Amino acid sequence: MSTLPSSTSSSTSATTRRALLGLGLGGLALTAAACVQGESSSGSPAAATGSGSGGGDRVRLDYALYNPLSLVVREQKLLENAGLTVQWEQSQGSNKANEFLRNGNLDLASTAGSAVLQARTNGSPVQTVEVYSQPEWTALVVGKDSTVTDVAGLRGAKIAATTGTDPYFFLQQALAQAGLSGTDVEILNIQHADGRAALERGDVDAWAGLDPNMAATELQSGSKLLYRNVDFNTYGVLNAREEFVQNSPGLVQQVVDAYAKARAWALANPADLATLYATTAQLSPEVAARVLERTTLDLDGVPGDAQRTVLSGIVPLMAATGDVPSEDAARKALDTLLVPEFAQKASAA
Repeated sequence: MSTLPSSTSSSTSATTRRALLGLGLGGLALTAAACVQGESSSGSPAAATGSGSGGGDRVRLDYALYNPLSLVVREQKLLENAGLTVQWEQSQGSNKANEFLRNGNLDLASTAGSAVLQARTNGSPVQTVEVYSQPEWTALVVGKDSTVTDVAGLRGAKIAATTGTDPYFFLQQALAQAGLSGTDVEILNIQHADGRAALERGDVDAWAGLDPNMAATELQSGSKLLYRNVDFNTYGVLNAREEFVQNSPGLVQQVVDAYAKARAWALANPADLATLYATTAQLSPEVAARVLERTTLDLDGVPGDAQRTVLSGIVPLMAATGDVPSEDAARKALDTLLVPEFAQKASAA
């Protein structure tokens, strides 16, 4: 089995992760079913208005279990308390978040970097305004009784993966590194939670996993991480419709400012963050701690060279697998994907 360790983060991040391992359930009193002002599950479009100065301004954005900072912004009502009306929608994966943006149902939504690059290359007018995490949120997972010991052993296997998401691109990179391609295996395009269920039922031989489902199947079902490589995980990023960036920069700034506040709170209150995460995701404390242990939140939120480098590295693979029209199209999309000024202002606030 090929296993690469997580990249080294700052001392603050390491301290945070150690604290998360000693997770306690004190702190926030939360209910998983709690609603917030303006929350909707319909996904129906609603106009976003105003400059972000209060007085009835509306913003539509997502929260996601793969984006811990979104849970903090939502639970603490950082935007509502600043005078905004918020329509919240839950994204079940990067592909769903991109659908919300492409269809005009949301103004901002969170994805993996690879997913938003693919979306922009394929014509979705979206841009990245904030980096919320550097996660190791995906790996190749096999069942507890699997005899496969490395990626090369997956030749001919059935593998569950959600196309257009980081786990899918992780799978493609892992296969390529092992001398295989997507045609050497059978990839079943199913949503993340269904992939976990298929693995546990034995319907597939492997799953390109995503936390928190990946951590849950590890700890609760004995599933094994066949292959890990933190460098194949792209960053967690917050994206906005390009029209919204141009027409409502004040609202974009308020959302990015809220993320900066959420990050500061999360780093200062790791046990409370773990409680919030466990409650919202309906996870055991152990599973929540496992997820947060491999999620780096202590990083620069400004989209820039680090993200550009990682995404440039997967452009050839995206083109080779047919997920984008060409390398040239993807590189042109990357040239205009990252919009740093909002996070730069938030960092200086």
